[in-house]
Amino acid sequence: MADKVILTCTECLSRNYTTEKNKKTHLERLEIKKYCPKCGKHTLHKETK
Repeated sequence: MADKVILTCTECLSRNYTTEKNKKTHLERLEIKKYCPKCGKHTLHKETK
């Protein structure tokens, strides 16, 4: 029961990554520190609505 989610950079607000999340077991929003090619550094990426 995995759904696709989009991860957005918190600094430049570009949508860089897509991933899957099981919404039955993880109700909170996903937050991962990943590399942003637009910023050129590792930043926090949050799940969008």
